[in-house]
Amino acid sequence: PETGVKLPVVIGSFEAQSISMGLEKDLKPPRPLTHDLFAEFVENARYTLESVVIYKIVDGVFFSNINFVNRLLGDSITLDARTSDAVAMAVRFDAPVYTTKEVLNEAGILLNLDFHEEDSDDADEEPAYAPSKSIQELQSELDDAVKNEDFDLAIKIQEEIKARNKKID
Repeated sequence: PETGVKLPVVIGSFEAQSISMGLEKDLKPPRPLTHDLFAEFVENARYTLESVVIYKIVDGVFFSNINFVNRLLGDSITLDARTSDAVAMAVRFDAPVYTTKEVLNEAGILLNLDFHEEDSDDADEEPAYAPSKSIQELQSELDDAVKNEDFDLAIKIQEEIKARNKKID
């Protein structure tokens, strides 16, 4: 199921350009990009890209699989891929990109939350429960708040963690 949690992935400029070109269906480069070439090969081999799954993260590096299905025989192939390449391919096939609850818990961020700062003196500081922080970062800050006996902050952080976990479930 879709959640309000987003998964920020850092990618290189070539991959970003390729994803952008893949999203612009009407715009064709004079010569095919690498992802266009591979997509054409997949099509000519009578396969289609069914989905991309971002299945784990290790030391900030995402791991992804691209799932292909043969249109004639129905057999499937799963290929390991860099996440940026997998997304560049997915946009060319209008295929969904999925991830796991574990990956979202570790690296996901919740966007579009309404946070109201009570103390205007700290308006320039990002609140400990800001949407740009991962659940893992929030848990670390919760531990620090409890250790420092800042229970008001600890309650706010704990409520934010619960709200995010509820959206992921």
